[in-house]
Amino acid sequence: MEIRDAVEADADDLAAIADSPVDVMRNLVHDRTVRVAEPDGTADGPNADADDADENLLGFVSFDAKANTVHVTQLDGTGDACKQLLGEPIRFARQESMSVELLAPDSEPSVADAAEELGFQERGRGPRFDGTPTVRYQLEP
Repeated sequence: MEIRDAVEADADDLAAIADSPVDVMRNLVHDRTVRVAEPDGTADGPNADADDADENLLGFVSFDAKANTVHVTQLDGTGDACKQLLGEPIRFARQESMSVELLAPDSEPSVADAAEELGFQERGRGPRFDGTPTVRYQLEP
């Protein structure tokens, strides 16, 4: 698995993973730090082989930093991809001596599993998004 910066051309694949509109994912790439996970050997960029479009991305993470905290705004994909992708905001936070926070939707157990494996501590219930409950996780530097 290879991790790289997301580009606008990834919007279709991101939308398929997140079950979101393509224009929302395109805006995400423009507004946040976004990394994507690709299977090994596909690092030639988005849609390197259009015949395998459903296999181009294994997952993605988006994050931003505010007030001494890195906020993971979205994390989605396979279990292994979520774990590797979550390492991206963690590395950034460690370099800047910041904490990391994320909300894990109950509907996406791979996000909570990745957070727990990487040492995040559960900090209680988070807000609901579109009716889906979340759990708040935090990792201190």
